Amino acid sequence: MQKIRKSYFSFTLATLSAVAVAFAVISACSGQQAKAKPNFVFKDAPKAGVVAKINGEEITEEQLIGDEKLEFLDLRKREYELKMNQLNKLLTERLIGAEAKKANLPLEEFINKKVVGGEVKISDQDYKNFVKEKHIPESQLNPQVKERIMAYLQGMKKQDLVQAYIGKLTKSSPVEVYFTKPKLQVNVEAGNGPFFGGKDAAVTIVEFSDFQCPFCSRAAETVTQLKKKYGNKIKLAFRHFPLPMHREARPASEASMCVNEQGTDKFWRYHDILFKNMDKLDAANLEKYAKEVGADVKKFQECVTAKKYAAHVQADMEYGEKIGVRSTPTFFINGQLISGAVPLEQFSEVIDEELAAKK
Repeated sequence: MQKIRKSYFSFTLATLSAVAVAFAVISACSGQQAKAKPNFVFKDAPKAGVVAKINGEEITEEQLIGDEKLEFLDLRKREYELKMNQLNKLLTERLIGAEAKKANLPLEEFINKKVVGGEVKISDQDYKNFVKEKHIPESQLNPQVKERIMAYLQGMKKQDLVQAYIGKLTKSSPVEVYFTKPKLQVNVEAGNGPFFGGKDAAVTIVEFSDFQCPFCSRAAETVTQLKKKYGNKIKLAFRHFPLPMHREARPASEASMCVNEQGTDKFWRYHDILFKNMDKLDAANLEKYAKEVGADVKKFQECVTAKKYAAHVQADMEYGEKIGVRSTPTFFINGQLISGAVPLEQFSEVIDEELAAKK
């Protein structure tokens, strides 16, 4: 996932550490006392949703979070995932542990013998599928890397078998969980750019992307899968968020809009070609790709030269920053955030829930 944060233009961590050490030394040598800090008093909130009080004015959690909603959601997601990992660990220890005790076997031995059923086998096809899915360059696939990948796949397969076993043990006695998966509902506008699917579909997906971002390229494959799977059940809107470190991304965004004005179907074909050729986005190739998708080259050249869509791309970027987009690709499914190049299944989980809710 490609990121640009406020710290992008700040000192490096090493520089900050050096500055901190220098200040510590100066303070120690000069005998200076620590500077005064705000006077905080920690106490129970007077009512739900209030997190602080400044000069008698109550500050709500929403006011505290402000424009950093996505940052806080990331933190809450990590907390949720850690809790679920710990809960699964407890389930293994207590439920499978009880079965192991009945069999008079240590837990790990019981898992290996009774749950996994011996050595976990990973086929060459499993390995090849993983390499393809993760876009691992062939030049990096030395024996050590292959060994690590095989070990990872074995671990994942073992974990799946353990989860399936716990599923059987809890089928008639579900585990009650008293914490919920965090959700963030953001009011996101699809904008007036290119989109795919039903104009009034029950589910709107807004993507912020960068044509020179490798993670966006992976996500583009998932977008193709979404289009095939859901068709007009979704409206998938593309918004531009070229990152400053990608010099050719912004011209590519502007060029794609010049293609879009000649037909949205041409835009999506152009979109796919750009992502497959991220290392070849110079002006000559942008024109070549436009010709390949059937665009009128003369009109395309006039549009690009006039920078007709520079303001449109700029507006997309400013809007993305306003709602908290800090990385690419970032998706909002009916306002729910999905960040990064995640598998189709993760999209489908949210989309299917939204479609069911609209029935």
